[in-house]
Amino acid sequence: MYIRTQKVRLIIIFFSYLLMLLVILFRLLNVQVLNNSDYVKLADSQHRLRLTLYPQRGVIYDRSKKALALSLRVSSVFAIPREIEHEHKEDVAKNLSQVLGLNYDDILVKLKKDKSFVWIKRRIREEEEQALKRLNLEGVDLLKEDKRYYPNDSMLAHVVGFAGIDERGLEGCELEYNEYLKGQSGHRSLLRDAKQRMMPAFEFEFVPAIDGFDLVLNIDEIIQHIVEDELDKAFTENNALGASVIVMDPENGEIYALANRPTYNLNLFKNSTDATRRNRAVTDYFEPGSTFKIITASAAIEEKAVSLDEIFYCENGSYRVASHTLHDHRPHGNLTFVEVIEKSSNIGVVKVAQKMGEATIYRYIKKFCFGEKTGIDLPGETAGFLRPLNEWSKLSISALPIGHEIGTSALQMVRAMAVIANGGYLVKPRVVQKIVDNKGEILYDFRDLPRKRIISENTAKTMRQILTGVVNNGTGQKAKPQGYLAAGKTGTAQKIDSTGRYSHNKYVASFVGFIPAAKPRFVIAVIFDEPHPYYYGGTVCAPVFKEIAEKILSYMNVPQESTQTEKIEDSGGGD
Repeated sequence: MYIRTQKVRLIIIFFSYLLMLLVILFRLLNVQVLNNSDYVKLADSQHRLRLTLYPQRGVIYDRSKKALALSLRVSSVFAIPREIEHEHKEDVAKNLSQVLGLNYDDILVKLKKDKSFVWIKRRIREEEEQALKRLNLEGVDLLKEDKRYYPNDSMLAHVVGFAGIDERGLEGCELEYNEYLKGQSGHRSLLRDAKQRMMPAFEFEFVPAIDGFDLVLNIDEIIQHIVEDELDKAFTENNALGASVIVMDPENGEIYALANRPTYNLNLFKNSTDATRRNRAVTDYFEPGSTFKIITASAAIEEKAVSLDEIFYCENGSYRVASHTLHDHRPHGNLTFVEVIEKSSNIGVVKVAQKMGEATIYRYIKKFCFGEKTGIDLPGETAGFLRPLNEWSKLSISALPIGHEIGTSALQMVRAMAVIANGGYLVKPRVVQKIVDNKGEILYDFRDLPRKRIISENTAKTMRQILTGVVNNGTGQKAKPQGYLAAGKTGTAQKIDSTGRYSHNKYVASFVGFIPAAKPRFVIAVIFDEPHPYYYGGTVCAPVFKEIAEKILSYMNVPQESTQTEKIEDSGGGD
């Protein structure tokens, strides 16, 4: 009996050991053969560390290579929750909250996660960094990152734009040229020991980051300063809802300055609103009013539909067209064609348009590319508003020639005036001059882009002389700079109110002109939205043009000239 019992025990022990051996063998088979790759990946994740190497975002310069946007190396705070003892997490969270000004509960939630990496706060200030280093907190460390910095704060805000916390462009050139500015990330792979310490000697993969390309703008920082200083003063004085100024080279479309009000601080963009970030000069359209008369006048000269001394009876300020009575801002009797433009007679301009007909007016509006985007290299550009000819009403011939029933942007108007200033060519406005790589080599050069002739040199010359008369003798006299001849056109347009009717207390005032009148170097557009109590373009915008023009001409050392108006010759259209 005893021997039999012993045998049973031995058999049980034998099969127990055999079962254990089989379990072990199966486990080994599972680990080393069946699921080998999964465990290799797990081991790699514990011992191999892959660090992302971030590129430095490209610098944005003005035309003189003054930095407008650059990236600075700053510290960001991260934690490794698994390295912080459970009983210490609350103390660590308390210290981080006090030093970084963050919510204690939010930090504690992050520290209680079963993770090997969590962000606490990115791109901290220098004093915060020093305070953390003194505390030397368990499981908390610093990592160097780039932070976008804008040396001029709010200056040029709507052109430069800004990049977010992840260095991705969100507005302006930062957005439009993000693919060139951002660069390409790299990575570095290292081994870690059992205590998760990095072992730099065991680096087995290294792919360097490629820094972003630089942008060189056509913007001149000094001219931009001049524009913004004058715009700030006038914006406050005229109690306006909004305002825009553009300064452009008429020969090639290079934008020297572009400013809007209201504006915002690029370094504090989180505090901005949609209204302050809106690039009104590019994204908004409005009825231009009398500034648009340059299109009708150019068409009349080009088509030889009128002679310069032809008399138009302006009906003493009241003229019936279809079911509508057209008015002038002051009554006029007989005016020559030149005087019609100088004195900005709505009735005179409409009579000129009626001589040409709807089809001709529409053709010239399209030749100047209204109703289309200019193609400027900034986001959000509007095409404006222009109804097709077959949708014109009986009143359209009395509305479009004087700048109503059409929506244009400030940018479209400055380009239209450039056609007259440069001798008849339509140019493409551009903010960026060139893109430069990390070695200083030019990748793309946007200077000397092709341009298209749309009116003759003779027509453009005649229009320059007429628009000089607008400043010397007409509605734009407050735009005349000291010691120079200027040319341009005023505009005052009623806005559409909530009822769909023209408002009697809300206006858009404008002045678009060029300097010097004989050999134009700059085209300047000044637009004010709902200025009050004064709202005429000649009263509100022309003085801003004058102040900007005088300072730019002085800065550029343009010699003063004779201020005698050249006699206008009736050369007609065509070359």
